[in-house]
Amino acid sequence: MSVNIRSRAFVASVALATMLTACGESQYEDQADSAEPAVIDERQANFEEIGDAFKAIRGQRENDAPDFALIASSAQTINTNAGRIVGHFPEGTGMDDGHDTEALATIWQSPDEFAAAADNLAVKSAALAEAASAEDRAAVAATVRELGGACKQCHDTFRLDKE
Repeated sequence: MSVNIRSRAFVASVALATMLTACGESQYEDQADSAEPAVIDERQANFEEIGDAFKAIRGQRENDAPDFALIASSAQTINTNAGRIVGHFPEGTGMDDGHDTEALATIWQSPDEFAAAADNLAVKSAALAEAASAEDRAAVAATVRELGGACKQCHDTFRLDKE
């Protein structure tokens, strides 16, 4: 009888240990899945909106009769989102910190330069919105190139080139 009780106790102990191990693994896996700070998702969404707006602008620029209202609206989206960039890069959210991001350490090593690049994007997008509101096709073309240059300069300096 005592062997039977010991067997049951042993089986119960093994079952309990197995359950606790499984719970521990599940909790660890959940933590690993959510290890990325929410700010990384926010900044990626912010940049995606900027990219979508820039694509809309480029598409209109190629039209014979561009929709200047759409260009102005898209430029305003870029302008608004440019103002959010710096706040989306708190310390500890880069590649060197183990996060899935293309943000280079230069962002935190040269914060004034990074802020200036974001400001440049805001200035260029405001100029584009103004040119589009005036329906000045030549000015729109020139400011689109300047806006693209602001994006490229920032990417070249602060973003990992995966190609």
